Amino acid sequence: MDKSISKKVSDSRTEQIQILMPEHINGFNRLFGGKLMEWIDVVAAVVARRHSGCNVTTASIDNLQFKAPAYVNSTIFLLGQITYVGNTSMEVRVDTFVEELNGTRRMINRAYLVLVALDNNDLPVPAPGIILETEEEKAEWEAARKRCELRKQRRREEF
Repeated sequence: MDKSISKKVSDSRTEQIQILMPEHINGFNRLFGGKLMEWIDVVAAVVARRHSGCNVTTASIDNLQFKAPAYVNSTIFLLGQITYVGNTSMEVRVDTFVEELNGTRRMINRAYLVLVALDNNDLPVPAPGIILETEEEKAEWEAARKRCELRKQRRREEF
């Protein structure tokens, strides 16, 4: 894709809603972390596909923080948005909340994933640039740049 084309963060923002069922629960009667990771990966992929207009693959889950549990019959709200675009890679943040019946939300997880845009031969292809409109988006971009540099350093150090 032409790198001169840029998209807004809001163009690819993605939401997903789940109601926790017994099959989503672990042995401690809480949301199974692996199930949540699956949902997070799907949301991140949709964000990256919408942004790039391409198929994508997950390259890494850079940071995954379980902040609080969720239980059977909870409404789970996932919100994904692009935070950074490199050449072929895109960083996506996915926040997960328990949504109460009155509509209030309590964050239970935040994850950062790196996905790569792919062409029809499954080879990396440049992703569009990003248009940052809000102060929050600009701050997230700056933090993402630092995370990108840390990922590069860890690769160099084979850490």
